[in-house]
Amino acid sequence: MPSTFTESTDPYCLRPGEAGDLLHDHPWRRFVALGDSVVEGMCEPTPGYPDVQWVDRVAAELGVVRPELAYRNLGRRGLRAHQVRATQLAPAVAFAPDLALVVCGGNDAFHPAYDAEAVDAELTAMITALRGVGADVITVGMFDVSHSPAVPEHLRVGLGERMRRLSAHTATLAERLSTVHVHLTDHPLTADPTLYSTDGRHGSARSDAIATAETLRALSPHRPARPTPTPTPTPTLR
Repeated sequence: MPSTFTESTDPYCLRPGEAGDLLHDHPWRRFVALGDSVVEGMCEPTPGYPDVQWVDRVAAELGVVRPELAYRNLGRRGLRAHQVRATQLAPAVAFAPDLALVVCGGNDAFHPAYDAEAVDAELTAMITALRGVGADVITVGMFDVSHSPAVPEHLRVGLGERMRRLSAHTATLAERLSTVHVHLTDHPLTADPTLYSTDGRHGSARSDAIATAETLRALSPHRPARPTPTPTPTPTLR
């Protein structure tokens, strides 16, 4: 079922001028993204929504404020969490980011043998290493793709349980490791079929537009605090 909205009329997307207000004077100049196909960008076109994937959208909005922004997307489809860490963490750290996005574990959760603790360990290693080089880190609890009409009925319950477990574990890690967390799993539209692609594994251009709005809104209050200037002592008159 196609969306009855376009991006300009969708109440869950950015309002005109909202991105600039949210990111006004943001401090980030080097943005790197690590992950699987969600990060690489596999969104399915949706009439009325630009065919630009989520992470590229976020980078573009950051770049409007900081034209000098350096951006690197390392995401590759099909990777499990341990493969993301093995192939992408070193180049991400070498990029010297001050902002990083890490999204993986979905390919792990698609399998009944999903090991939540093993994925947690991989995410922890990546987040810790990126924080260690001074980057703010974005983590994400993704939309629950078990609601996709393309997912066979007999697989829905198990997949949904695993996707929600991944989301809950990631949220716990985010709190413990002080990341900027974007929680999409319980978004009001998570069960809306227009958010999902026909392959049953990815999102639509509408879901990427909505994810962009939620990411920028999450980033805005998490901008690193500027140091408070030390007041100059007033000389005492004698």
